[in-house]
Amino acid sequence: MEEELKWVEEVINGNKQVYAHIINKYKNSLFATILRMTKNPQDAQDLVQEAFIKVYHQLHKYDSQGSFSSWMYRVAINHCMDEFRKKRYKMKQVEINEGDLLNMNDPEVIFLKKEKQRQLERLIETLQEDERMVILLRYVNELSYNEISELVDLPLSTVRNKLHRAKSKMRRTVKQGGDYFYELSNDR
Repeated sequence: MEEELKWVEEVINGNKQVYAHIINKYKNSLFATILRMTKNPQDAQDLVQEAFIKVYHQLHKYDSQGSFSSWMYRVAINHCMDEFRKKRYKMKQVEINEGDLLNMNDPEVIFLKKEKQRQLERLIETLQEDERMVILLRYVNELSYNEISELVDLPLSTVRNKLHRAKSKMRRTVKQGGDYFYELSNDR
């Protein structure tokens, strides 16, 4: 965190090349989050670039009180949500070949992981946009409830309720389909 604060200060003081460190640190996780929102790699890439530009122009607004990553995600996600509203964004389904991303050679393990991921993606797609957002921020980006609350500008209790409702909806969907998803069992 101190390293990020130094980078931010340097950029604000005119050393624009240092911003590349921030981009390199967050580009993959931000892309993964936005890709799950858009389901389209090209749109996600465009939105990530635009988000980094927006973050750059708003660096002077970062007050260094909270986590830089939370602040940056908030700026980026707010930008995406604005773009979605402007364009009445329609999610496009694109097959992401996760098998290419895995290093494991066992075909059965690869198949099971891909199938589990597809099932989870389908479940997440059934959620409303705000519920999908908090699920992704919590379980993909591994943000704390407080960080999510700060990021989406909602009270902590609302974030907890949205997460609980989203998981409950996903459980009901799985049960209605006669399936079982271990990670969504009631005690998790």
